[in-house]
Amino acid sequence: MSAIDLLITAGNGPVECRMALSALLGILEREAVRLCCSFETSLGPMPDQHGAKSAIVSLKGFEAEQIASDYCGTIRFTFRSQVRPGHKRQNWYVSVQRIDTKPEGGEVTIDPADLRFETLRAGGPGGQHQNTTDSAVRVLHRPTGLVATARDERSQHRNKALALRRLEAMLRHIEAEKQEAAKSGRFIANRTIERGNEVKTFKL
Repeated sequence: MSAIDLLITAGNGPVECRMALSALLGILEREAVRLCCSFETSLGPMPDQHGAKSAIVSLKGFEAEQIASDYCGTIRFTFRSQVRPGHKRQNWYVSVQRIDTKPEGGEVTIDPADLRFETLRAGGPGGQHQNTTDSAVRVLHRPTGLVATARDERSQHRNKALALRRLEAMLRHIEAEKQEAAKSGRFIANRTIERGNEVKTFKL
């Protein structure tokens, strides 16, 4: 059984790219349910009601590798803008890439006082073997509003550590964007979105 974390980002794209990101999260969740994989989402900054600029999707299951293989790369969505009706552009792009949430270089410093933990009833695929105890953990980072959740393990202690690693991964990504923007005025994630070489295309 594989456990995989995917970083999904709209880069520095317009609001429609964030709407495409939200649509992709729904598609991935349905795919995970269809293939009996657990699915968790940790959302990045959300400037307004149109969705987050980035998210970490955590998949666990025998088909998690297949989902990652199918979706990693550039995803194109084709739809008319709902927020700018007269806008001619109809193609919007998001990027999907695998990331490692294990502790490594470039760690961010988190003040424990900035964190709020909640325990949840674990759920997801598994039938009669599904974990039904209050072992899932959600952590809120108050300064940024970022939320990360983990319900992969049966141990609440392990889920707490996993949720923290996912939160740290999101904070590292945000910090990398800030540093790159300060150097060159461009977001690092925006450069990784290669248009014209999409692995999947969706029309909404």
